[in-house]
Amino acid sequence: MRFGIRAQILLVVGVILVLALVPLFFAVSSLARATLMQVSDGNARALGRAVAGHVSEARQHREAASLALLLEAQVGGVVGGISVYDAAGRQAASAAAADMRAALPHTVSVAREEALVVELTRGRAMRVVVPGNGGAVAVVIHTDPEAARVAPLTRLVGLYTGLLGLALLVFIYLVLTRVVVRPIDDLSRAARRVADGTRQLPVGAAGARELSALGDSLAAMTATLRAEEEQLREKVAEIEAANVQLSDAQDSLVRTERLASVGRLAAGLAHEIGNPISAIMGFQELMLDGELSQKEERDFLERMKRETERVHRVLRDLLDFARPAARGLEPVSVEAPACSLREVGEHVLALVRPQRKFSDIDLSTDWAESLPAIAMRREHIEQVLLNLLLNAADAVASNDRRIWLKATRGDGHVRVTVEDSGGGIVPSVRGRLFEPFVTTKDVGEGTGLGLAVCRGLLESAGGRIEAEDGEFGARFVLHLPSVAPSTAED
Repeated sequence: MRFGIRAQILLVVGVILVLALVPLFFAVSSLARATLMQVSDGNARALGRAVAGHVSEARQHREAASLALLLEAQVGGVVGGISVYDAAGRQAASAAAADMRAALPHTVSVAREEALVVELTRGRAMRVVVPGNGGAVAVVIHTDPEAARVAPLTRLVGLYTGLLGLALLVFIYLVLTRVVVRPIDDLSRAARRVADGTRQLPVGAAGARELSALGDSLAAMTATLRAEEEQLREKVAEIEAANVQLSDAQDSLVRTERLASVGRLAAGLAHEIGNPISAIMGFQELMLDGELSQKEERDFLERMKRETERVHRVLRDLLDFARPAARGLEPVSVEAPACSLREVGEHVLALVRPQRKFSDIDLSTDWAESLPAIAMRREHIEQVLLNLLLNAADAVASNDRRIWLKATRGDGHVRVTVEDSGGGIVPSVRGRLFEPFVTTKDVGEGTGLGLAVCRGLLESAGGRIEAEDGEFGARFVLHLPSVAPSTAED
């Protein structure tokens, strides 16, 4: 529980009052008691002198028997005992209450007057010895009844101190409420109204100067914040308008890029199938003239077949790139039949090594042991590896023709690298290397769809392909998904 400023100040003031008034109360009580005791002792001493003087004067005119009666008559009330002494200081006669007899000594000094406080079983008393003619008189006077008067005075001082402290706390409470708490509550309510939407902070003039200055500062701050809020709203509106314009511009750029992609695709397709179609049309015109021999017509038909197959191959690669599922290239799940990468790789190497372009190429392989099975169709892996090896064979230099094929085990995949000793990746096509119809080969030597089809096959199975600069030439890195990391090849 957290106390308010008023309660905290009152608590501090209360502690201060207790620390200040309680010692004062005990000091006043002690002083009053000491003063009353001094007055009581003075009165007892004066009374003892008077009684001793009266007895001393009556002693000269009375006999011993009548003196004893006189002493007995004087004892009572505050006078607890009287004793008469001869010139030698020896007790001649005495009269005292039973508890006062011990306070009257048998011998005293008759040379000087003395007053001595005596502690008795019933309380405190004063013994006054007054010298006189022919001896001395000792009188014992009770002082406790006089001292008991300090109790009402002490209670009165305590009551006054408590009422003073309470009145001071009430006064401080009222002053704090008017000067501090109420203005702060007004500021708090005004701040809540501003938080609820009020445009200005109404500040009253009541309260201390510092609180009034605080209210003025809060009002100025509120006005500044409102002005900044309006500016922020305007900026937000401007940003929203700019976002709308940027969104429209982005849509326009997307449409433009799509049109550009369609244009590049159409241009590449026209370039790839334009030459074969032109050749076919030329052969057809020559055959329609009817001036060819049967051997020449067969030769033209074979050429037309090759050109037609070339157009078919271009269209088939384009279809593989655009729709992998059109030829049964649906994504492979973990339930699909797995295949051994080592067996697939050896089969692909057996296909390429007899070819003429691989006759003078040093083809090195490095297969890691315990490779996991690949969660990808066998024919798809063969197509990817075959395409990369053929591209590497076309890219290697004429004097140093080497190709490296390496497979290592990764975390949940198999990493396959195909590196050649060619000139590397051309910087102008690095960013578009996996786009369709992007190639560095001469016209008629490549369609530019091989790497695009490889990427589509790998991504449909959950893998990926990357191109980077190798130590000697270009390096292509394949990440083939594995069925289970713990399953190794036999």
